[in-house]
Amino acid sequence: MTDLHTIPAYLDRNATDFGDAAAYREKEYGIWQEWTWSDARTEIEEMARGLIGLGLEIGEHVAVIGRNRPQLYMSMVAVQCAGGIPVPLYQDAVGEEIAYVLGNCSAKFVIAGDQEQVDKVEEVRARIEGLRHIVYLDGRGLRKYDHSVMSSMETLREAGRNADRAEMDRRRAQQTGATTCVMLYTSGTTGKPKGVVLSHDNIVSTSKASSGFDNLRQSDEVLAYLPMAWVGDFIFSIGQAMVTGFTVNCPESADTIMHDLREIGPTYYFAPPRVFETQLTSVMIRMEDASRPKKAMFDHFMAHAKGVGPRLLDGEDVGFFDRMKYKLGELLVFGPLKNTLGLSRVRVGYTAGEAIGPELFDFYRSIGINLKQLYGQTEASVFITQQKDNEVRSDTVGTPTPGVELRIAENGEVFYRSPGSFVEYYQNPESTASTKDPEGWVATGDAGFIEEDTGHLRIIDRAKDVGKMASGALFAPKFVENKLKFFPDIYEAVVFGNGRDRCVAFINIDLTAVGNWAERNNIAYASYQELAQHPRVLATITDHVNAVNRLVAEDDMLAGCQVHRFLVLHKQLDADDEEMTRTQKVKRRLIEEKYADLIEGLYSGAEEVYTETDVTYEDGRKGKIKATVKMCDAEVVPVDVKTLEAAE
Repeated sequence: MTDLHTIPAYLDRNATDFGDAAAYREKEYGIWQEWTWSDARTEIEEMARGLIGLGLEIGEHVAVIGRNRPQLYMSMVAVQCAGGIPVPLYQDAVGEEIAYVLGNCSAKFVIAGDQEQVDKVEEVRARIEGLRHIVYLDGRGLRKYDHSVMSSMETLREAGRNADRAEMDRRRAQQTGATTCVMLYTSGTTGKPKGVVLSHDNIVSTSKASSGFDNLRQSDEVLAYLPMAWVGDFIFSIGQAMVTGFTVNCPESADTIMHDLREIGPTYYFAPPRVFETQLTSVMIRMEDASRPKKAMFDHFMAHAKGVGPRLLDGEDVGFFDRMKYKLGELLVFGPLKNTLGLSRVRVGYTAGEAIGPELFDFYRSIGINLKQLYGQTEASVFITQQKDNEVRSDTVGTPTPGVELRIAENGEVFYRSPGSFVEYYQNPESTASTKDPEGWVATGDAGFIEEDTGHLRIIDRAKDVGKMASGALFAPKFVENKLKFFPDIYEAVVFGNGRDRCVAFINIDLTAVGNWAERNNIAYASYQELAQHPRVLATITDHVNAVNRLVAEDDMLAGCQVHRFLVLHKQLDADDEEMTRTQKVKRRLIEEKYADLIEGLYSGAEEVYTETDVTYEDGRKGKIKATVKMCDAEVVPVDVKTLEAAE
């Protein structure tokens, strides 16, 4: 294995060593279809030879866009086998986003999942110089399109089957660990996305180190449901999958993910905090509707699990009575709950992307799910730190992944150096030089510190978001936002206060949770906007904000970040409105500018503010939402300013 340096080389290894084992599965028409590693190599090589026949040259970029499907994962490896560079795009990206990426990387080919994706590419095609051909997977609705510039995947494979393999073999023989493996675009929270160039050495070395860290093996199962354009999905579904040979399962659709998750029962599972929050919200909603005896039993055993479950996971001594009671809880509550969530077989679970609330994190570990945190970024090929078994905590992101070095700059920013560190930002030497120094140290943009006694890394916030209150006290909005988002009623929170004398917040309600509550209480509403401004909803959110303020007040360093006033936004923050990235990260600066009138209303003491907001509808049309947004006061725990300054 030590002489394997590229993803195509691992494909050959897998097809040779365990060719009859499942490489990919996809649920289609209610039935799971399977590709063995031998099947996968055959299809991949047919695609590769077909792309070469279409004129793909070494080093050219091929965009891949669509939902998670085995053929699209295989197409990315096929592009590598043909000497090209795959560039996955977000499937929900709109025309302008697609045009930017295709233009920036000068894509020569596009592999699209279906008519929807083909239409988005066709919409901007005239602006993309050099785009030669589109290959589509699902041909429904495309019969009358211009097939001189597009063809089906089956046609591509058929051409590949009839082509000589000599040229593909020649191109593969030239590849080394330094050859570019993939180009992935950053989320672009502060500007245009940048193309992150990752080599095979980056992906392979990181995949090997992270897989060895958690003893991932060929028999493991994962569910591939996160965007293919996200580096995490690439490392799990291609990098680690190729290195270990485990099975990648693709759901039938976005609407069936939870059902498919239960059917597959993955042993290795990753989800961002948002997904875990949604799952927990669905559980809590169901428990609210359960009979009184069932809810009492749930509450009783969950209270016991909170103190016992994490200790059992960490291998600590637990008394006989507590152990037996936990087993009874496993039989009656935890087991059925994990089965409902599809997490019964999870051996290793991870969350990352955003900080996860400690209460949310502890809930999953209390019912016996080995959920851990990792810290990473696109430029690191994901993994910077991971949590070791028996060293799992909600307030840290673990210790460096094998091969990774950490250091903290004088201003508190976290730097790392690792074999997974990106090669460069595509055609952007200035940004490359400002992020990665000549010695290989990469600036993360996050503020944090390393605990002296444990070596664990603690992340405070994005370095650009950490600031000072007018009093000089530390301002770290994520600390407060994550506590607010633990409540099932709150979907998103954005806290403001840098340079100000107090903090204020925007809140998005969770329409599923709050809508269910409204239904149970016979509260009629016609829209998200109407429900968000309902007096009883505002009263409930006020209680949540007050509770968070009490928790924040207990932290000497960040007690000044308590929320004095807040509002519940009249619309959900949306990536289509450029308020969030495609990975659901808040674009704080843009929101500050877009809703300046609402922020001013919070600080001026206004009781309500009339506002008009530009929005993008699902069909791409532009419009405005007009609303009168109520401003709410929160209870703040008095804090001595001198104490805050001393803590700082």
